[in-house]
Amino acid sequence: MDDPTNPTGLSLLIADDHDLVRESVAALLKYEANVQVTNVATLDEALAAVKKSGYFDLVLLDYKMPGMNGLEGLVLMKKATAGRPVALMSGNASRAIAEEAINTGAAGFTPKTIAASSMASAVRFMAAGEIFVPYGFMQQEDKTVGDLSQRETEVLRGIAEGKSNKEIARDLDLQEVTIKLHVKTLCRKLDARNRTHAVIIAQNMSLL
Repeated sequence: MDDPTNPTGLSLLIADDHDLVRESVAALLKYEANVQVTNVATLDEALAAVKKSGYFDLVLLDYKMPGMNGLEGLVLMKKATAGRPVALMSGNASRAIAEEAINTGAAGFTPKTIAASSMASAVRFMAAGEIFVPYGFMQQEDKTVGDLSQRETEVLRGIAEGKSNKEIARDLDLQEVTIKLHVKTLCRKLDARNRTHAVIIAQNMSLL
């Protein structure tokens, strides 16, 4: 019997180790797409949720989440869901990684900075068995944002994902003090008051 509070009838599992990102994506999808969302923090928790539930129309995994080991996590989840759609999301992955993910069987690859309405449409699209990757993302050749260097762009995308300087430093294999210097420089280039303001400016200019 259909759930009257969930008119699309879709059940979604989101796994992301950053609480703010995970909860924000879950909230916007509940609002924009009226889907039933379960969210967890790790790949192991996601696998356990699939085993317990027995069914999700779509599983959305953070590509950089601990335990993913590149695309190994995607393969494990595909097996666990018996071939049902599994997609990846990321804030700073390259087009090449997105293409590899699709070739490995991902139902799609969505940037975390995608607009709420677009994310909702993507979820419905992928749950229906189609493959989704934003056209603009796949056409992107230059990985930089505005006048920022590639490294500054990587740092800015880390900030957009809700990561601390320490977490960004770990992801990029740099010292935290180096990340702080990059933040200072990118804020100056974007005429931003702070790291959060820098992300807002970049998003308003459609640079992220």
